[in-house]
Amino acid sequence: MSRTIFVNLPVHDLTKAVDFFAAVGFTADPMATGADTTRMIVGDECSVMLHTEKSFQSYAQCDITDTKTSREVIVGVSATSRTEVDDLVARAVAAGGTALGEAQDQGFMYMWGFRDVDGHQWSFLFLDASVVGAA
Repeated sequence: MSRTIFVNLPVHDLTKAVDFFAAVGFTADPMATGADTTRMIVGDECSVMLHTEKSFQSYAQCDITDTKTSREVIVGVSATSRTEVDDLVARAVAAGGTALGEAQDQGFMYMWGFRDVDGHQWSFLFLDASVVGAA
C-alpha cells in the first residue's frame, strides 16, 4: 500500500517560503493554494503544506516551536546522487537558506543539511545502494 506524506510547517511569510521552496525545486500546487496555505510538491508521495502561523496554529492547537531556539523535526528528503545533494543545498542557500556545516559522507550515506528561511531544519541524502549491498 502506497501512502502520501504531507509535512505541515508554519511560515512567517507565505510568499517568501513558497519562493524559497520553488527555488529549491519543489512545485506549488495551484489546486491547494490559498491566502493562508500552499502545498509544495516534493515528489509523487510527499508534499509540504506551508501555512501562515495563524493557520498552522489553528490546526496544531498549541504554541508553535521557536526555530531559533529548538527543533521539533528534521525533514529528510532523498536525492538521486551526491551531486544532487550538493546542488539542492546550494540552491537552498542561494534562495536564502543556511547550510549546516559541510556534507557528511558515511560511505553508504551522503547527506547535507540546511535551515530554510523560517529556520526549519532539512537534510538531503543519497543512499548508495552499491555500498549498502556490498556490506
